[in-house]
Amino acid sequence: MALNHTANGVYTIAATPFLPDGTLDLVSVDRLTDFYLGTGVSGMTILGIMGEANKLEPEESLQITRQVVDRADVPVIVGVSAPGLAAMRSLARNAMDLGAAGVMIAPPPSLRTDDQIITYYAQAVEAVGEDVPFVIQDYPLTLTVVMTPGVIRTIVNNHPSCVMLKHEDWPGLEKISRLRAFQKANEMRAISILCGNGGLFLDFETERGADGAMTGYAFPDMLVDVVKLQQAGERDAAHDLFDAHLPLMRYEQQQGVGLAVRKYVLAKRGVIASDAQRKPGSAITATAKGEIDYLLSRVARFDKRAAL
Repeated sequence: MALNHTANGVYTIAATPFLPDGTLDLVSVDRLTDFYLGTGVSGMTILGIMGEANKLEPEESLQITRQVVDRADVPVIVGVSAPGLAAMRSLARNAMDLGAAGVMIAPPPSLRTDDQIITYYAQAVEAVGEDVPFVIQDYPLTLTVVMTPGVIRTIVNNHPSCVMLKHEDWPGLEKISRLRAFQKANEMRAISILCGNGGLFLDFETERGADGAMTGYAFPDMLVDVVKLQQAGERDAAHDLFDAHLPLMRYEQQQGVGLAVRKYVLAKRGVIASDAQRKPGSAITATAKGEIDYLLSRVARFDKRAAL
């Protein structure tokens, strides 16, 4: 299931389950994978920022990759971003050997100029291999690297193995429109565009030309439904469902505690045994949990899946 430019729908960003003592919860890895598949996602992305990839040992990264790929019947993208290209190459090649569909590469925060960004991706492609389909992760809010539409166009046109953009710029709707205009004018190859930012702007991102979402919101089944409704031309129904979840999505987007909120909700949904993060990690207070429970009860008035 090699990744290509036709990818669409929801590629959920998977959390990495840990036990309270910080060890991997491999039982919950299976249960989480089954849960994601049951929500109707088109693919999965593992070892991303939400997956706490930077806290894993190399052997643990491969263990999770092997376990998810063996269990999933949808394409699996593996985040391989690393400070050094040797580590990136090792994880990318091993992940592809295990059956991954492609890899995701984020720019290191040290990049500042357009030329630096373009050169970095050329070096990354050389390292992982031109035969490995890859995703550009464009997340300036966290990575502090600003990629203009022109830079993305250059990377896409320079590297046939670039098949997808994970778009997380903010504001970013105009960037989607610019990229699709490049494509329409035959100035850029066709690529898949999936959007992140917790899904906060998915309602209009799909209308601007995005193919779906790549994010870790704790209700991927809602994201799947919104994308399908938009594709079916049912605009109002898509926005109604999306709007019901928006207050919880907004709460989840708080800097520093977003992952803790997501893991708390996933645990309430019975998907993972513990909402623990590997240290260093954030935590939410009893007051915050009460606020999340209240938001869930309000979402449940429209979407019964939130009645936890």
